[in-house]
Amino acid sequence: MFDYLLSDDGKKIRDEAKDLANWVPRKMILDMDQDKIRFPKEFLQEAGRRNLFGCRYPKKWGGRDLDWVTTAAVMEEIGTLGYIFACTFGVGAELVCDAIILHGTDEQREKYVKPLLKGEIFAAECLTEPRGGSDFFGTSTTAEDKGDYLLINGQKRFIVGAEGADYFLVYARTDPDAEPHRALTCLIVDRGPGVETKYLYGLMGCRGGGAGRLVFKDVKVPKENIVGRQNGAYAVFKTMMIPERLGTAAMTIGSARPALAVATEYTTRRKAFGTTIANFQGVNFQVAEAAMLMDACRSVIFTTCKAVDQNIDANRIRRMVSEAKKFVTESCQKVAHNAMQVMGGIGYTNIYPIERIVRDLRLATIWTGSNEIMSMIIANEWYREHFSSKKLPQIRDYEADAAEADAPDEKIYE
Repeated sequence: MFDYLLSDDGKKIRDEAKDLANWVPRKMILDMDQDKIRFPKEFLQEAGRRNLFGCRYPKKWGGRDLDWVTTAAVMEEIGTLGYIFACTFGVGAELVCDAIILHGTDEQREKYVKPLLKGEIFAAECLTEPRGGSDFFGTSTTAEDKGDYLLINGQKRFIVGAEGADYFLVYARTDPDAEPHRALTCLIVDRGPGVETKYLYGLMGCRGGGAGRLVFKDVKVPKENIVGRQNGAYAVFKTMMIPERLGTAAMTIGSARPALAVATEYTTRRKAFGTTIANFQGVNFQVAEAAMLMDACRSVIFTTCKAVDQNIDANRIRRMVSEAKKFVTESCQKVAHNAMQVMGGIGYTNIYPIERIVRDLRLATIWTGSNEIMSMIIANEWYREHFSSKKLPQIRDYEADAAEADAPDEKIYE
């Protein structure tokens, strides 16, 4: 952890998050991985009691008036318990509440944000559908305007918290004839008549988070539960991509951290050829690479968090958040890979937690926007930024700084 980047209040809540992680019993971790616990209500209730949710939100709504840098530190600590702990911690408090804080009404904040941040109720975000994941505008779930309410029909899948959430943030099509950016509405949907958890997935990892398919059948949603404005979900979605992807990246660091710690301990105790294996470069170079990647990940995360806190150019933030999500998730998978590699066969068993960490982290590059989508965003924003910067008078013409730069017959592009 880069302690020197945290304020005194940031260090305090970071340590509180560590205390929460130490409070979690070993049995809870094991039971979640075996799906004996299908949704960690006890853990989330305790986090709420300790006022650890949504630390960057205003105190009047239950937050602590801190910043994204602090949020990243908290998410890292929660992630050390396992990726699914951070997923369930973040989905309600860092995603759903973020949308309501930024786009909702005071009545919605009072009813849905405050009790969630206290750990009294739980929420889930509903975006992915059976026929669409990365294609946000391809949403087929509909919400028909009935005057005083909207009538929702459709399905969402891969929803973390489908099993245990009390309410859902749902994106639905409200204008079938409008262009995609003006066709969807973001809604708060309470669990009740017509809302059914249809199917729970048998996941490779990240078990115990109640991930399932939700079916909405003739669900009546009052218009006061619209987040933002009707047909205005795109504005909500754009801001949601920051906590979705930046939060995901921060917690991934925490989830990879135990793998490096366990491997470091193991390599200083395991002996071969008369010495501990940490003395072999084939081993310690892999540990060194993992340590380097962890620090590089933190550098990317905290730099990006600082950019978001300072509200710099939105397009650059979009690029930086996408870079953070891609670089950190891929690097942390490499950290876990190296940890298993230096431990050899024993790392492939459940004698150590490495195999669970490897399974859990495989999700990181897929969810909240696959890393291929991140690459697409990075490319688009980088090209836009590059050609915009060329218009600035102080930008040097680097292409001219070559000995034969004035050989036009050699510069053939078609």
